[in-house]
Amino acid sequence: MSDELHRKDVKPIRPRLAASLILTRREGNRVDVLMGRRSSKHVFMPNKYVFPGGRVDRADSTAPLARDLDGRVLDLMARALDPRRARAAAAAAIRETAEETGLLIAREAPVRSRHANWSPFRQAGAAPDLASLKLITRAITPPGRTRRFDTWFFTTDASALLDDRAPQPSSELEDVQWVPLAESRDLDLPIVTHFVLDELKRVLPPAPEHPRCMRAVRGKMIVEPM
Repeated sequence: MSDELHRKDVKPIRPRLAASLILTRREGNRVDVLMGRRSSKHVFMPNKYVFPGGRVDRADSTAPLARDLDGRVLDLMARALDPRRARAAAAAAIRETAEETGLLIAREAPVRSRHANWSPFRQAGAAPDLASLKLITRAITPPGRTRRFDTWFFTTDASALLDDRAPQPSSELEDVQWVPLAESRDLDLPIVTHFVLDELKRVLPPAPEHPRCMRAVRGKMIVEPM
């Protein structure tokens, strides 16, 4: 999921579980998506516009959830992950969104976890809410890259946000903004983000929801049903 060149001297690396969240909002017939520019200090995809997201942390598997993932999403993810890992990926997408943009996909509920990952939720008196998340797609970095990720991309509407606060930039994501979906390709995007935008358009209502996965098979990138 990087635009790095394939390197033959790279030892086989197992992809790390990661997650990303595409937050959308509608204004009439227009759909906006929340995106930000990765810091120039990043080794991985510097200065590229992406959605909030990152690697799944150990603490994500014990996230203090207000509501669980939809059963249909769990069933889809169960083809590759056990339920605990599936929930952790979804929780990571919400946590990364909070860390990188300040926005909380949450519902009012007590947060008993004292882990620092959930301090923004604890301070707001709300717990991460997985129930509104829909699965868009999955993308696995091909072999031969210096960094590999097995990334699950979720989406939810802005109505799932705890409040109407404006998104804020962070050390991870700069220039965080709502971008009209029709204009999103004008930004400097990594290859995988182009793919995810195509998949987002496929699953937005009223289109049917049939998530697909992008991965490498015998040296070629393919897209197949999950």
